[in-house]
Amino acid sequence: MLIFAGLGNPGARYARNRHNIGFMAVEEIARLHRASPWRARFQAESCEATIGAEKVLLLKPQTYMNESGRSIGEAARFFKVAPADVIVFHDELDLPPAKLRVKLGGGNAGHNGLRSTTAAIGNDYRRVRMGIGHPGDKALVHPYVLNDFGKVELPWVEDLCIACADHAALLAAHDDAAFQNKVHLFMEARGHGAVKRLGEKSEG
Repeated sequence: MLIFAGLGNPGARYARNRHNIGFMAVEEIARLHRASPWRARFQAESCEATIGAEKVLLLKPQTYMNESGRSIGEAARFFKVAPADVIVFHDELDLPPAKLRVKLGGGNAGHNGLRSTTAAIGNDYRRVRMGIGHPGDKALVHPYVLNDFGKVELPWVEDLCIACADHAALLAAHDDAAFQNKVHLFMEARGHGAVKRLGEKSEG
């Protein structure tokens, strides 16, 4: 059993926020891989799917972002899932929009959802870092992540979630490098190779 956990905040008011791109990714994975119906479990909305050769529990913690680890930890303990078999999808300010990186462990870079997850299961879980760009000023981060994606952003957001779903079997097989490369190639093919932050001007 693996756990694919998307990070976000519950409820309609947050549904399209930049902070909720982790929720969006696991929703698309569940849809593409014909997961069981979502149901309330582990303080989350959860469902199960077979992805590649692996059984996967998909989670959207309903504990709000800052307490994501309560839900993820409960599910991991129930199924006796090791941290390396927990994959967390989350927004990443330090990556340009539409970029994606996978890493095992590392710092939390001020992300409260990651901090909570680390407190619950330790640091050795896998993170799918989904770039949303940075607003340019630390004081603007909070309103930036809690605002909806703009209309011009939605095409790359949707494509990035589709790419994650299309290649999720590579994550399930622990082939993180191949997953990252396939997502990169997909996004390049869709014309998202040089996405800039909303409002950012090109040089020259």
